Amino acid sequence: MAYNEQLADRVRQTLGHQNVQFEEKKMMGGLTFMVKGKMCIGVHEDRLMARIGPDPYEEALKKKGCQKMDFTGREMKGYVFVNPEGTDMDEDLQSWIDLALAFNKQAKAYKEKKR
Repeated sequence: MAYNEQLADRVRQTLGHQNVQFEEKKMMGGLTFMVKGKMCIGVHEDRLMARIGPDPYEEALKKKGCQKMDFTGREMKGYVFVNPEGTDMDEDLQSWIDLALAFNKQAKAYKEKKR
């Protein structure tokens, strides 16, 4: 399934308004926004994916529309999916992006595996 282009545009605009340099990569069936070479935000189907880190993770799961990210059937701590009801309002989308950008400063970049 294709990713939600409107949500992707909203993420682009929000990052742009904050003068955040980012690169877009299509991966995992969606679109990922890389900040400083690290996965930060993504759009998968109609959901936002946010890499927020372990500290705010449990509290974030209590927020409207938020759920555990489990691509492989295994929970990925520090990553969440946010359903449309949690990103419909610009303020809500902004708060998820802010959480992801805050963690991005301390996150480690993934190293590509050699084949």
